[in-house]
Amino acid sequence: MTRQPNFLIVVADDLGFSDTGPYGSEIETPCLDRLASEGLVLTGFHTAPACSPTRAMLLSGTDNHIAGLGQMAEFMARRPEYKGKPGYEGYLNFRVACAAEILQDAGYHTMISGKWHLGLKKELSPSARGFAKDFTYLAGCGNHFNNEPQLDDGAFQMPAVKSDGLWMENGEMLDRKKDLPKDFYSTEVFSDKMIEQLSEHKNDPTTKDKPFFAYLAYTAPHWPLQAPRASIEKYNGRYNQGPEALRDARIKGLVERGLVPADVVPAPMMGYEKTEWPDKTEADKTLSARRMETYAAMVDLLDSNLGRVIEHLEKLGELDNTFVLFMSDNGAEGKFLEALPIIGATPLEKVVEKYYDNSLANIGNADSFVWYGARWAAAATAPSKGFKTYTFEGGIRCPCIVRYPRLQRATSSSGSAQVSHQFTTCMDILPTMLDLAGIEHPGSGKFRGRDVVPMRGASWVPYLQGTTEAVHSDEDSFTGWELFGRRAVRRGNWKAVFVPAPMGPDEWELYDLSSDLGETNNLANEHSHVLFGLLEDWGRYVQETGLYDAGLKVCPSPNA
Repeated sequence: MTRQPNFLIVVADDLGFSDTGPYGSEIETPCLDRLASEGLVLTGFHTAPACSPTRAMLLSGTDNHIAGLGQMAEFMARRPEYKGKPGYEGYLNFRVACAAEILQDAGYHTMISGKWHLGLKKELSPSARGFAKDFTYLAGCGNHFNNEPQLDDGAFQMPAVKSDGLWMENGEMLDRKKDLPKDFYSTEVFSDKMIEQLSEHKNDPTTKDKPFFAYLAYTAPHWPLQAPRASIEKYNGRYNQGPEALRDARIKGLVERGLVPADVVPAPMMGYEKTEWPDKTEADKTLSARRMETYAAMVDLLDSNLGRVIEHLEKLGELDNTFVLFMSDNGAEGKFLEALPIIGATPLEKVVEKYYDNSLANIGNADSFVWYGARWAAAATAPSKGFKTYTFEGGIRCPCIVRYPRLQRATSSSGSAQVSHQFTTCMDILPTMLDLAGIEHPGSGKFRGRDVVPMRGASWVPYLQGTTEAVHSDEDSFTGWELFGRRAVRRGNWKAVFVPAPMGPDEWELYDLSSDLGETNNLANEHSHVLFGLLEDWGRYVQETGLYDAGLKVCPSPNA
């Protein structure tokens, strides 16, 4: 009898499209290189434009506007007009069946280590949504060394830089000062805990014969950019030529691997710079490059620690029966965090100045707090336009690698890695897991005593088996996105995008992604009939998901 597969879903936080070796990066990622060489590299995988909406889609198989994260909770906290709106609860709501709940009820042992970001209260935590074992950070980001000096005087309190009361293990709250390891580093500890959970599963007579669902959600490489000094020094001098040079090298690597066409036209690099790289002082160049070196170290460490998890699965004899999927939750982070408020008019920049040391020698340490800015992010998302929070491809087109020897299809070959250019989304992951496990989703019906909604994603299994040529049919399906009023809708290779002013043109644009991955050639006037068709799809998307406009922006007609 064929065993049900195990599942290991690994999510990196704000990792750019080309930040790993399988996608042409200079950063050393031997574990991901191995997974890619033994599996499938996806180039058309899409997420939401930001982290918690993506995680809601991943674990529910449906749209974030249905699953409770129609907007990020941090944003809605300042916008009372969202209060009480279905799909805008700010947590993974109970209208959806969580992946862990479904799999647990079907006999799976379920475990999570890492970031949750789908509810800050115990009753909304992983232990309340089907995870039998959990070691989790409930919020969106925090200090990777568990160093939070700004908390001690009580002056500044915000989940982005506050982690008190946000750690849990096996359903119980933890004290981060007493219960976390003294030598804490997020990526290492999350990996340690996952290895511990896998060992307990194998050694416990009540669980050892059960298949497992393991969800490993790193907070790296999300800001603050921090890593052990030796890992940073490994990349010393690697980025002295600046982000434009890095973008060119990354695109070359993507082309060499067959991941983008050789004649691809990359989007112009987004992000305002007071001074272009050639005109910067040597001191400013060195500071900027050190931030990127630290980011590279974080990615390097993510890979090496994931390698420990993969090796452990191999020692347990479970690797080849485990569907392993690695992904990023959105495009690289390019936001100007200097403008991010903490409370009132107090910007993050002032908090950093008071509590942290961002001198060159200290960047990356526990008492530093840096980010790398828009140009480095644009290099990571190239050839696409934009980065995290945008509905351009740079915000939603993300790396995804799948390894599952029992079901493998090569659509094209590039070196030893197999590549698929099929359009897919993070909503497809749960339908794929259930299909592989032979488990029915409850659909529109009762589940654990409550009414739940069906999934919107599609299983990859028929495509991977070679019985279909596509995951999503151009004729029958469209996909929409919206966050912070930034919108997009896609059918086949046609995509319409609306980004409000001042960050966008304030009108619907139209792109043909079959020949324009960089979204550089707006065809709205030339192919107005295509745009009108997509806007009809957009209307259906709004109706089906319950998307609430909230006055962020009323979309004008294409000719407005």
